[in-house]
Amino acid sequence: MEQKKILIITYYWPPAGGPGVQRWLKFAKYLPDFGWKPVIYTPENPSYPLLDETLMKDVPENIEMVRTRIWEPYQLAEKLNKSNKKFKAGQFDVGKNQSWKSKLSIWVRGNFFIPDARVFWVKPSIKFLEKYLKENKIDTIVTSGPPHSLHLIGLGLKNKIPDLKWIADFRDPWTEISYYKHLKLTKSSDKKHRQLESAVFKNADITLATSYTDAENFRKAGANAVCITNGFDESDSDKSVQGQMDQAFTLSYIGVLEQLRNPENLWKALDELVKENAEFATDFKLKFVGRIDDKILQSIENSSLKNHILNLGYLAHGKAVEEMQNSDLLLITNFPNESSKGIIPGKIFEYLASGKQILSFGPDKADVAKILNETQAGKHFSYQDTETVKKFILEKFILWKNGNLLENTQHIEQFSRKNLTRQLTEILK
Repeated sequence: MEQKKILIITYYWPPAGGPGVQRWLKFAKYLPDFGWKPVIYTPENPSYPLLDETLMKDVPENIEMVRTRIWEPYQLAEKLNKSNKKFKAGQFDVGKNQSWKSKLSIWVRGNFFIPDARVFWVKPSIKFLEKYLKENKIDTIVTSGPPHSLHLIGLGLKNKIPDLKWIADFRDPWTEISYYKHLKLTKSSDKKHRQLESAVFKNADITLATSYTDAENFRKAGANAVCITNGFDESDSDKSVQGQMDQAFTLSYIGVLEQLRNPENLWKALDELVKENAEFATDFKLKFVGRIDDKILQSIENSSLKNHILNLGYLAHGKAVEEMQNSDLLLITNFPNESSKGIIPGKIFEYLASGKQILSFGPDKADVAKILNETQAGKHFSYQDTETVKKFILEKFILWKNGNLLENTQHIEQFSRKNLTRQLTEILK
């Protein structure tokens, strides 16, 4: 039986690194198992904040790739201020860390490039893809954002080809994302963002959300929304490749940590534990794998934690998974405000697959807390907690010291990439 084609419009594709690339890379990997042939449309000359060549191994053999050139203003922005390099990863300085150059750059980013700096790819892509879809008899497309400009490609194609089935996949929210309020938007710019978002919600046949709360919020805003979370790939979490466990009690953070998700109360709790507990001070290690904001790192290094830090920097995905498996506690953080309770960082699923206990920070009643409770894989805290965080870490340390810190993988099979792809194909019918 001939497979049905689906065009996936995505900015992030290997050799891009980081979590943004993996969702549709993994869907594309497993879609053929369910009768679908993925075709990937992506920029020919993208400006990626991170590269990870090892992810190329998951690209299906002989997958059809379609590429066109894109113009992005990031080179100009980086000349104005080197810290603008963070913009490509959705990061920027906040509060007292903002220089006048940062403030100007953020204002320009929010008001001149709506919804984002990839907006210049929209019109050329609509023109190119309208012809391509008709010539290749493709009647189903996916747009994956952020960057949310890609949803405007879907919107334009839907207007030109009304029978087209369009799935708008929101890996993160648009106007409800925490940093949106930091973009220094004028009233007219804010209005334009919200109008475009509303048009996407109302015209997409299906809006995919990566969390339960986001799906509910999207439905309230007029979208036909369905939640399909991110997940883990069994082939990535093969524990037979695990290296030698560290002799230290290791708390690890894997990924990008920016100022808006900085768990200052955790650093305070760890600082106090090191000062108050000699055994803990002897055995504790704080490991970072990924990109940690310089100002966060500087603050930690100015505390008694300085000699307990191991900063490995960005590692290839497979190596990062090994570092998860060679840890004792895994840290995950979310934006602190209530509007972010629906964000489920993608790495939590690989954390779950590792079997390690998870220490989570974010708003109350977060979707992450629901997952941790269901899987019994850790505990979720607010950014106001310090004493309860200390107690949790100390309990795990004592278990580790006595050789009783057990792995836990209850009810996680629902989050495997293959099962999630099966869910996706059910809604594509």
